[in-house]
Amino acid sequence: MKENLSDLVTFLNVVKEGSFTRAAALAGTSQSAVSQTVSNLEQRLQLKLLHRTTRSLTLTEAGEKLVALVGPAIEDINIGLEQLGELRDTPSGTVRISADEYAIQQVLWPKLSPVIKQFPEINLELMTDYGLVDIAKGGFDAGVRRGGLIAKDMIAMQISNEHKMSLVVSPDCAQQDTLPEVPSDLVSLPCINLRLPTHGDHFPWVFIVDEHEFRIRVKGQIVVNGVNQVVQAALDGYGYAYVPEALVLKFIDSGQLLSVLPSYCITHPGYYLYYTSRLQSSAAFKVILDALKHSK
Repeated sequence: MKENLSDLVTFLNVVKEGSFTRAAALAGTSQSAVSQTVSNLEQRLQLKLLHRTTRSLTLTEAGEKLVALVGPAIEDINIGLEQLGELRDTPSGTVRISADEYAIQQVLWPKLSPVIKQFPEINLELMTDYGLVDIAKGGFDAGVRRGGLIAKDMIAMQISNEHKMSLVVSPDCAQQDTLPEVPSDLVSLPCINLRLPTHGDHFPWVFIVDEHEFRIRVKGQIVVNGVNQVVQAALDGYGYAYVPEALVLKFIDSGQLLSVLPSYCITHPGYYLYYTSRLQSSAAFKVILDALKHSK
């Protein structure tokens, strides 16, 4: 027989308080409702649990046995629920975020690395993925994508500035052919392609020509599936690379790479953290949100 847990709690409160009236006040209900709950419990058990008089309440033998059996269990349940509440308030547990390689390297890790050291009970999982992941199905707490790629039903918070792209090539490679004067010249030059698992084909290069987006497909000897590999291939002289400027500024400054067609290179929207619910978040997730909040 499965008894209603709330009925058992009501009965234990009556015993603890020694009064239907005080137990009712504790539960925020009426004395008659509490009395009826205990009577219903007795009827279902087919056992009398309390001796009632106008002046006192005393336990029957069955009532004493019920208190002895379920009282400790109810107390354990209450303690367990309190501990769960502490998990909500104390920054601990695992936070899983899906993002592309560049966002992890340039946005998430610089902001989160020092914070995680302050909260050793928080475990952080940063998973590289270029697709628009269904974070609920994927078991993620949040995802990170550029602003224009966020679904409308998501809660989104900006976490970075816009990021400009840069077309680069090594000096040695540049000497082998005439430098391009416009983006369309690139179709006849060796380029390093990025193939993303979510796209299948080579990732198109997007430039701004006459204030409009201009997309081209380029060819070359090397195809990789990560932007850091693209940069390395460019440094090794395998052709032109089109990558976020932040990844190559130091190589441009040192002369290891040349910046080409900078006025045509597109600027993408900033990154946003997106998640699905405005319900009470874990304390750990709140720490992550606070660390990622962007000030322009």
